[in-house]
Amino acid sequence: MTALLRDFAAYCARPRLTEPSGLGAPGAWRTVLALLVFHLAVLLGVLSPLLGLWQTTMGLPAPEAFAAVSKGWLVPLVVVIAPLGEEIVFRGWLTGRVRAMWLLGCAVVAGVLLAMVNYHVAEIPAALGVVGMGLIAPGGWWWLRRRGVPGWFEASFPVLFALSILIFGLSHLTNYPHFSWALVPMVLPQLWAGLVLSYTRMRIGLPASMLIHAVSNGAAISLALVGH
Repeated sequence: MTALLRDFAAYCARPRLTEPSGLGAPGAWRTVLALLVFHLAVLLGVLSPLLGLWQTTMGLPAPEAFAAVSKGWLVPLVVVIAPLGEEIVFRGWLTGRVRAMWLLGCAVVAGVLLAMVNYHVAEIPAALGVVGMGLIAPGGWWWLRRRGVPGWFEASFPVLFALSILIFGLSHLTNYPHFSWALVPMVLPQLWAGLVLSYTRMRIGLPASMLIHAVSNGAAISLALVGH
């Protein structure tokens, strides 16, 4: 654990593009378990109590991200669907492979088009665009499968690494019914998670970060349900 924490601190201080070892590498599962324990210890033992006090003191609202979700869908959504989707969007492209960045770009465009449909802006063209993205995304992924990592990506990796964590954390402000600057500290758990998950993704791989994300979400929702 000591060696792992040293490597974690060193990598976070100077992130660099690396090839993940994969879960099949010797000691990979032991490392994943250690990272999970470390992540949950900070999340549940340090951040959650402090932010609970902050929320009470400032009279801040509770997050409402899943308020409209039925109980039957709550656990699958939080423990399976959200971790898989968020890891793909926020960390799937961190290795710099062109086809991964292509899929991310397609997902962003499809998201914008879906928002247009939802807000009744050019609905028919936007809907057709979503269908089109669903068709061209796999084709581009296959066509770009042999492309390596662009030089600009490797050179700017530390900035991209930090931005992925920052955007991941701040995106969770949308869980609250309205924005105020007092809410910004409330996404510290997500920023912490982004740091641990990004490190895991680059050291071991995307399946490992998905696993830690899913288990930590499961622990958080279990505590929330017990509290109610």
